[in-house]
Amino acid sequence: MTDYSKIQLKLPHLFFFTCASATALIALFFVGFLVYTALPVFQSQGIINFITGTEWNYSKEVYGIGTFIYGTALVTIVTLFIAVPLSLFTAIFLAEYASENVARKVRPMIELLVGIPSVIYGIFGLYVLENIYQDYVNHFLSSTLGFLPLFENVNPNTGSGVLLASTVLSIMILPTVTAISEDSLRSVSRHYREASFAMGATHWETIRRVVLPVASKGILAAITLGTMRAMGETMAIVMLLGTSQRMPSSLLETGYAMTSKILTDIGFYVADEGPRSALFGIAVVLFAIEMVFVGIARSLGGRK
Repeated sequence: MTDYSKIQLKLPHLFFFTCASATALIALFFVGFLVYTALPVFQSQGIINFITGTEWNYSKEVYGIGTFIYGTALVTIVTLFIAVPLSLFTAIFLAEYASENVARKVRPMIELLVGIPSVIYGIFGLYVLENIYQDYVNHFLSSTLGFLPLFENVNPNTGSGVLLASTVLSIMILPTVTAISEDSLRSVSRHYREASFAMGATHWETIRRVVLPVASKGILAAITLGTMRAMGETMAIVMLLGTSQRMPSSLLETGYAMTSKILTDIGFYVADEGPRSALFGIAVVLFAIEMVFVGIARSLGGRK
């Protein structure tokens, strides 16, 4: 084999290796830039105090993101309570009950939701759903379940709050959770179903006792990815959750998420080292949380 032929054989390997290396370097540079910019606030506040503190004051140079973490966590949990059952039942219908013709028509309609920009979701929630929630949904919940602090209508003059933001977020993550859950259900071998039917089980009993347990790892991975999407959303959250710098005690109350704080303040404080470092510190904490979920998704998705 000539030297020219050896070079030809190595060129594809070198090309793809270069592309992979460039991607890895970009990721490392991005993470390094975030951590380097946020380092001063971690040094001045302490990582634990920065994460658990609830006071955020630029003039005092005191930065604690506990309120923002709580707001993000609350919205994400409520979003999952709304989205997961709807997504899972939709996936079961498409994988187990719908004919191929029906599934072929319904699936693109669900996947279409992925392509809608988040600002459009925010506009839809702000100008369509907010009035409905203010006049009907929040009023109904507070009048029937208002004895529970979770459904107390603290501010009846607005429909914005945790519940409205979570409703819109649930629509945004629905296609992700549905598509991956459906693939997981379809990947279950037909032999499992046939064995269950042979034992006299009904279709629903087979789904509940055989198909869902076998596909549970993929479904959990889908839920994990949906959680990451909900936690990282920014524009719709800013428009619908509000910017109340206190921990909401009710689902009908406004709050403040981590992404909201970064977006609303970065334009005003990007030139000041201290505040800029604090805002980048929020990004680092959010990035660390997301990486934990990435690890969970990879662990669940990688198992047989």
